[in-house]
Amino acid sequence: MSRCLLTVVAFLLIQTSMQAQQTSHPEYVEVEKNVRLHVTDIGSGRPVVLIHGFPLSDEMFEYQYEALAKAGFRAIGITMRGFGHSDKPGTGYNYDTYAADIKAVLDQLQLENVVLGGFSMGGAIVIHYMNQYQGAHVGKLALFAAAAPCWTKQPDFPYGFFTKQDIDGLIALNGVDRPALYMEFGKKFTATSTSISAGIGAWLGNINLQASGYAVQQMLITLRDADERESLKAIKVSTLILQGRADYIVSYQLAEQLHMAIPNSKLVPFEKSGHALFVEERDKFNQQLIEFAGN
Repeated sequence: MSRCLLTVVAFLLIQTSMQAQQTSHPEYVEVEKNVRLHVTDIGSGRPVVLIHGFPLSDEMFEYQYEALAKAGFRAIGITMRGFGHSDKPGTGYNYDTYAADIKAVLDQLQLENVVLGGFSMGGAIVIHYMNQYQGAHVGKLALFAAAAPCWTKQPDFPYGFFTKQDIDGLIALNGVDRPALYMEFGKKFTATSTSISAGIGAWLGNINLQASGYAVQQMLITLRDADERESLKAIKVSTLILQGRADYIVSYQLAEQLHMAIPNSKLVPFEKSGHALFVEERDKFNQQLIEFAGN
């Protein structure tokens, strides 16, 4: 082989290597010393960043990632500390820290004009983020069965299904039989017992078991006590609200409260879904999110 040809081959190999480095994304992002968060990051285009619910992980959006990537978006899921394959330190289980963790990931990945979405607990977290960081990096917001503005009933907020005493009971159950806690949630997770297949149900259950018991306890306390009504005032971007009519974990009334409080918001009901609208009406969910992200 001639020296000229060898030079060309070497150049092409270097170019290929550089392109691979430029298009590859880290699976873990360190948000503080000794705390790494698991990140799913596929596709290219406008970033759609998704935050999971309790006690799941970014794996819950498996059937959204591919649809988003095929539609020309960069689909990113962040697993909060204490859950899934993210690190499980002994501190930081509150919305302030979770918002800071999201900010660290968005900063390090250098993302702008993000469509930031959150499911259930994740919905409350992204609302808190919008207030804490004045919507930094975010172009649009999406809320899926968000456990907000208050998940539990307050003296001046009579909406929702749960009282603080109800959640105290779940916290106590977590301390002695966490699988039983998950079974209680599982009974309420879908509109009917046949809304999702047994396989999908088992898959979600396995994701739940990856969580730290301590993180589960601490985030139940946070969910019990959080009040994000003031945070809603910081949301200035276009917002999509997706909510199941037959949701027995997050009442449809909460979605209505969000819709009334957030200017330039759109509420889309899912008539055949409970809390698991992302798999109960997967195609509709994906279509609504893709259309919103693309407009």
